[in-house]
Amino acid sequence: MKFRFWMIIAVVAVSGFTQGMLIPLVAIIFEQDGVSSSVNGLHAAAMYAGMLVAAPFMEGLLRKFGYRRVMIAGGFADVACLALFAVWKSLLFWLVLRIVIGIGNNMLHFASQTWLTAFSPEDKRGRNIALYGLSFGLGFGIGPVMTRLAGVAEPLPFLLASFMSLLVWSGLFFLKNDYPEEVVEKTSFIHTFHRFGRVWKYGWVALLFPFGYGFLESSLNGSFPVYALRLGLDVSALSIILPAFAIGSIVFQLPLGMLSDRFIRRNVLMTVTAAGVAVFMLAGWLEESKTALFVCFFIAGMLVGSIFSLGLSYMVDLLPKTLLPAGNIMCSILFSIGSIFGPFVGGTVIQYGQGFSFFYTISIMLLLLFTALFFSGKQASAFKPSS
Repeated sequence: MKFRFWMIIAVVAVSGFTQGMLIPLVAIIFEQDGVSSSVNGLHAAAMYAGMLVAAPFMEGLLRKFGYRRVMIAGGFADVACLALFAVWKSLLFWLVLRIVIGIGNNMLHFASQTWLTAFSPEDKRGRNIALYGLSFGLGFGIGPVMTRLAGVAEPLPFLLASFMSLLVWSGLFFLKNDYPEEVVEKTSFIHTFHRFGRVWKYGWVALLFPFGYGFLESSLNGSFPVYALRLGLDVSALSIILPAFAIGSIVFQLPLGMLSDRFIRRNVLMTVTAAGVAVFMLAGWLEESKTALFVCFFIAGMLVGSIFSLGLSYMVDLLPKTLLPAGNIMCSILFSIGSIFGPFVGGTVIQYGQGFSFFYTISIMLLLLFTALFFSGKQASAFKPSS
């Protein structure tokens, strides 16, 4: 079980690394090629569109083929597409590659999240999911550093990421395959949507946080590089500022997960979301200072860099085990929708919102999350261990 846990953690870290590299790298390449910010943002959303399209089919695939096989298939899709980025540079071809990477990422993350939540004991669930989020955040934080290699040779970061992914994901072949807990209901496409309705009924407020994190992550990595370049920041500054958010989330991911195991998860989520609103407002006021942006990104990462894993833990608290696969699909769907909206809204604000800071859009989104959680009341008591 320990090997399985740490293998999942390693795979997710590499997945975070490739995403953290790919989103800002392509955004910077397109900005330097003269592609408009709105088109750039829509292009960045393609990966999440792939995740969204694939999501309804994931439960059936998981129950038929098991966790390990689905993860291997997703990993292979990512490795192949990353290498193909270096073969031919085309707006349309790269769009297709991003969609396929989105499908692969969905398979990888849905299978790994569901597997992890299924075998984690209740008193360590928050810790394990926090480590899962921490590993993704660590990889995601290192990823943008690879943008510098594009100055040496544009295909180089794509090829290196593909090779590193292949090395780590080959370890999945050493895991024993496992399957989700059996359910009484059928696993047809229609019955999957029926379970989605039950998941939304019991856990809707927790599902908003994967949406919020998707919006936050994709807009910061897909739209902020464009906004920063237009503010006058250079690529080297971006390669330092962007990882600050991921580093901040790494620092507090595990402590927040452990706090949420001990205290009421809803209250922890409300606290970090409210504080995140204030930090991004401050970033908007101080956006012309590299140092201020670095500090704001770091603090924001500490606060809201964990809302996906906290929201996932909160969802697991609210649902019976038989609904966990459907719940994880819903998390993936909401994350994908948020990730599609993030670059689109960010790119539109950059292009048309003269005088309106890009960071205010993130503050507004976090404020909406806080409001929904506040008015949800104690819709379902968050898990609190008795010991």
